[in-house]
Amino acid sequence: MNTLKKCSLLVLMLLATGAKLMAQAPGESVEMADRLRADGKIWVVVAVVAVVFLGIVANMLRLESRIGKMEKELNIK
Repeated sequence: MNTLKKCSLLVLMLLATGAKLMAQAPGESVEMADRLRADGKIWVVVAVVAVVFLGIVANMLRLESRIGKMEKELNIK
């Protein structure tokens, strides 16, 4: 198949399945989230997500500085 046929087939499939992707009705609430909010445990979840995110950011910054040092040593622009 050429590229145009592949792209048009992909778009057609995405449009055909797009209407069925709604997982829940708009009026329904999520029991797990409501329970976590009621128990006050949602803040534990938020804290864990924040710590993981900060760890990823710190690792990226550390890698960036190491790569910068290596580029300076090798005179790469």
